[in-house]
Amino acid sequence: MSYGKTETEKLKQNVENQLDRLLEQLSDLESCKDSLDSVEYHETKEETMEQLKELNESLTKLVNGDISLVSSLGAIQLATQAAISQAFKTPEVIRLFGRKEPKQLRDRLKSIEEQIKLNKLTIEAGNPQKCEVLVALRQLNEQLSREELQFLDQHTNKLSAFKNMEFLELKDK
Repeated sequence: MSYGKTETEKLKQNVENQLDRLLEQLSDLESCKDSLDSVEYHETKEETMEQLKELNESLTKLVNGDISLVSSLGAIQLATQAAISQAFKTPEVIRLFGRKEPKQLRDRLKSIEEQIKLNKLTIEAGNPQKCEVLVALRQLNEQLSREELQFLDQHTNKLSAFKNMEFLELKDK
């Protein structure tokens, strides 16, 4: 393996690790929300969002400055943009989207649907999560079934967060 390739892989891994850390931090923050006072919760969330913005700015500089990293870092940049715009609310969906893992997104969708059927998740809580996963799949150019497309059409008013989000087309090299 050439030196440049090794460095590119190390950089990509470091960026992925940083994104994972920040998404885990958001996830932990949401799960501990009730045990934190409002000020502490909002300050911590704001700090994490600021770190995500800084990561996105770094990625923009890297993507614009190094052609060999465009494909590798472009997906991670999309994930950070999604987190910043809050189009995707679930850190796990952001992570899977950023890593281009449609199979795992499909598994997540099945899990959500099963939780709704078993009354472990309300329809009100489950439908936005389903929309989020379906939009992520659509952005990864995955084929959606007629039912999935109809579901998205029926819930478009709940997808207003996605309307102003720009997705870049990624091309693997």
